Amino acid sequence: MSNRPLLEICVETLEAALAAMRGGADRIELCENLLVGGVTPSIELMRAVRAQIKLPVFAMIRTRGGDFVPTQPEFEQMIRDLATAKACGMDGVVLGMLHSERNVEVEGTKKLVELARPLPVTFHRAFDETPDLLQALDDVLATGAARILTSGGKPNAKEGSSRIAELVKRAGGRIEILAGGGINSATVEWVMRKSGAREFHAGLSSTLPYPQTDFAAFESEVRNLSEALETQIRPKLATVKSRGIPKL
Repeated sequence: MSNRPLLEICVETLEAALAAMRGGADRIELCENLLVGGVTPSIELMRAVRAQIKLPVFAMIRTRGGDFVPTQPEFEQMIRDLATAKACGMDGVVLGMLHSERNVEVEGTKKLVELARPLPVTFHRAFDETPDLLQALDDVLATGAARILTSGGKPNAKEGSSRIAELVKRAGGRIEILAGGGINSATVEWVMRKSGAREFHAGLSSTLPYPQTDFAAFESEVRNLSEALETQIRPKLATVKSRGIPKL
């Protein structure tokens, strides 16, 4: 069984999802309007992707761009969107809420996590807006979320790799740390080595022009990233194999 770290690719169309699957993605994050960081995909898009994508698909639950402080009507819309995502056969959801002071809104997020069950919840990059990432990690843990998407509070995961390493250590296996932000085949080796993360998130906006329209190029870049991850584990696997099985 492969020990390759997990690769999640963020897309906003069925065509991009298909290209990501062909390129070797392990999981899809599905949203619309990546220009504002992603919002909840339409029911039509969720159904279309679910019908054709044979990978786990996590849907974004976010009503708008801008800050991550929802109004009460927006929170109620998130609850409805969450129910829709479950009905469409999504395998997980991606969401996050902050208070106006930019700390994690634990109670509201916890309610959404509970409503999402049995689907796992990824707390998205609202996390990077918080003033104290280590405290924010403890707060997200209290919500019951399964993972945190983070660039370590920096513009990209390469710059934030040392901070991501602190989060991985602090998490201690209690919650998954998903490294994201500027991840591509040229940066993933650095981020993996420096952060110790085992899951990586990429939309490839730092590599390819937006919007995603050249799906052959998108597939190729996903494949390059997948192969870069595979390359990183080969030396370790070779070392294990070279030891052989001790004779009894």
